[in-house]
Amino acid sequence: MIKENFNAIKEGLPDDVKIIVVTKYHTVEEALEAYEAGVRDFGENRVEGFLEKRKALPEDADVHFIGTLQSRKVKDVAEHLTHLHSLDRESVAKRIEQHAPSAVKCFIQVNVSGESSKHGLDPEEVQPFLEEISGYGKVEVVGLMTMAPLTDDEEVLNATFGRLKSLRDELQESHPGITELSMGMSNDYEIAVEHDASYIRIGSKIMGSR
Repeated sequence: MIKENFNAIKEGLPDDVKIIVVTKYHTVEEALEAYEAGVRDFGENRVEGFLEKRKALPEDADVHFIGTLQSRKVKDVAEHLTHLHSLDRESVAKRIEQHAPSAVKCFIQVNVSGESSKHGLDPEEVQPFLEEISGYGKVEVVGLMTMAPLTDDEEVLNATFGRLKSLRDELQESHPGITELSMGMSNDYEIAVEHDASYIRIGSKIMGSR
């Protein structure tokens, strides 16, 4: 079923949109089944799950860290960290610089919706933050990430994803390397793709519910 779900979503997407299959509630066996189905980008939000899946999956699979990463935990994952989708603190950038063997592709997490329950920088804080971390050579900022409110209101979703795209476009004038947008999940990814999402995070619609 994982293969059918993955292919069904993939067929409806532009070729340049990558699906990060979120396996955080699923077993290693299920993650390997997803790999056999053609999945190469996996998403984990806890250190333990990240390390477990990284150890089990073949080397050509990328395991993206998509949750909040505490600075004191960076050293635990640094050896295997290729993509971090939640950078919003200088302390984490500093630890990446100290512990990562090579550059890590980072997405700055932006709290576009302003919800107090969500992590991330306010949109106006992103430019100063980029200047603050500019000296860390192993922190390769490639894009922005946001999580939309949990709603079916398309007006709210369009506004959220549209704001992140606009911010990306503004930042590109001074930071041309910021090209990617990580946004959209199982319930709203189609709207995110309309606003130029390059990475979407899909869990239950591919892996099934737990």
